[in-house]
Amino acid sequence: MTDRSDNVIPLRPYRSAPCPICAKAGIQEYRPFCSKRCADLDLHRWFNESYRVEASEQPDDEPPDDDGVA
Repeated sequence: MTDRSDNVIPLRPYRSAPCPICAKAGIQEYRPFCSKRCADLDLHRWFNESYRVEASEQPDDEPPDDDGVA
């Protein structure tokens, strides 16, 4: 029987992306953030509607039909 440990290629350690709030290295527990504080700051920004996707909506120029269906 042969020893298969000779054929094993070690994986590179996981490198996380930088924290989107403070740019420090992220940790697995709060991924992609570096700490609970940064995760909470991001959540606060969502609740305050600081993050938005701007959209241009066209107003409806046509009045609804008699039955109320546009």
